[in-house]
Amino acid sequence: MAKNVYDAIVVGSGISGGWAAKELTEKGLKTLVLERGRNIEHIKDYTAATKAPWEFPHRGRRTQELIEAYPVLKRDYPLNEKSPDWWVNEKESPYVEVKRFDWYRGYHVGGRSLMWGRQSYRFSDLDFEANLKEGIATDWPVRYKEIAPWYSYVEKFAGISGSKEGIPQLPDGDFLPAMDMNCVEKDVAARIKSHYKGNRHMIMGRVAHVTGPLKGRENCQYRNKCVLGCPFGGYFSTQSSTLPAAMATGKLTLRPFSIVTKILYDKDTKKATGVEVLDAQTNETIEYKAKVIFLCASTLNSTWVLMNSATNVWEGGLGSSSGQLGHNLMDHHFKIGASGIAEGYDDKYYYGRRPNGIYIPRFQNVGNDKRDYLRGFGYQGGASRDGWSRNVAELGIGAELKEALSEPGAWKIGMTGFGEILPYHENKITLDKEVKDKWGLPVLAIDAEIKENEIKMRKDMGEEAKAMLEMAGIKNVKIHDSGYGFGQGIHEMGTARMGHDPKDSVLNKHNQVWDAKNVFVTDGSFMTSGACVNPSLSYMAFTARAVDYAVSELKKKNL
Repeated sequence: MAKNVYDAIVVGSGISGGWAAKELTEKGLKTLVLERGRNIEHIKDYTAATKAPWEFPHRGRRTQELIEAYPVLKRDYPLNEKSPDWWVNEKESPYVEVKRFDWYRGYHVGGRSLMWGRQSYRFSDLDFEANLKEGIATDWPVRYKEIAPWYSYVEKFAGISGSKEGIPQLPDGDFLPAMDMNCVEKDVAARIKSHYKGNRHMIMGRVAHVTGPLKGRENCQYRNKCVLGCPFGGYFSTQSSTLPAAMATGKLTLRPFSIVTKILYDKDTKKATGVEVLDAQTNETIEYKAKVIFLCASTLNSTWVLMNSATNVWEGGLGSSSGQLGHNLMDHHFKIGASGIAEGYDDKYYYGRRPNGIYIPRFQNVGNDKRDYLRGFGYQGGASRDGWSRNVAELGIGAELKEALSEPGAWKIGMTGFGEILPYHENKITLDKEVKDKWGLPVLAIDAEIKENEIKMRKDMGEEAKAMLEMAGIKNVKIHDSGYGFGQGIHEMGTARMGHDPKDSVLNKHNQVWDAKNVFVTDGSFMTSGACVNPSLSYMAFTARAVDYAVSELKKKNL
């Protein structure tokens, strides 16, 4: 094979990029994966995963130095002493906030597949049909029946634990055994089911953790240190799962420190010929050629690449002919819910640190339920007992304090809503060519906000949580609302949506760029709407499906 020439190029190595690499190589294509950040090797580079809290100089907490270095990341929980180098250096890679946007990025092999929350749910036709029925944005070009086999395909490989519940708006999948609820959660779940006559459900979270036999990976060890990397491969990540599978084919080349600056486009053939790469260490510019390109750099970065490509043909970049490139940015709004005290369980406890919680599927605007807003939300949460770190104000010092803290505290249960944000055209990203990053490249300007529909929904998210907990016998229930900043859900979606028509979408139903048929985009940017469930399982399923289609088209010589 000629130098720098491959059958396929994958841009990005996170959840979507890892799946693209696995599927392309297993179908026989010599594949180059380009990652803009450093390599992280499974197990070897999880340097904090087995450390005890006292082995960190500041017990794992954030320092003033970290707060200064990470002005965006400091806004929420991810910033701490244990793994700051897994998050982007914000001074090297800035962006412009036209309105506040919390962009939490991981530029390294594996991307955010190493740090994700691992909640894994299928969309239903309630989600795929909503835009069409409500006249919002544009219609999804697929329905659940088409994608269901691909959900099954990726679930079986990724290892999703969960329970089959028969809930229409939350389709069942191919699950490993579900994790167990604790005693408080079981009782609250039973009361919810009984009181609402089966119209509301509290189930165990469906999560990408191994709880039964799965080749090459160990069961979850209930350490709840997932964000530090799992040396057991207990949760799904590029490193534990898709990358080893791709490597095993002998057809994968992985190149870290490779910033893809543009897709090379031939306006005569209307196809891409390859990509241009800036070496992040040497600043050398290199071109790589391929028959097919999978753009999986994460929602905003993939759209950045498209905007920076083929500008001699389209001023707005490759895929901009519809006027939709960069628009319809979505996330999930959250940080509002309720919590309270569960009395009568002081003689009960639980074992381990379960890295999962309960889930209450959407019940708003489902069936006969009608609200004064569109779409809806689900709840994530759980019950636990206060530990040694709780504050005992009246026992501030000495033996009495130590004795009090050796006993577990009160049982508490809480839930937080995760709601859908509609795909508003005016929520957008653009290139700001006046502001440059460390490598002299233009940065993104992000202009997005929630609107009246989401504000109405948030009121319901708090009040319904409070009502359910009180109905279930929980005491001293309080609504909590810590305020939501767009992006904090870390579920960026949209900006290169799929659709039926090249006049109002960037991609077709196979994730194929209308303007360049050998370019496929399969990260969150393709999402036509966001539903209220975590989206990563959909990225996996659509990626596997798109690769299958692309390879079929290659064999037919259509690409």
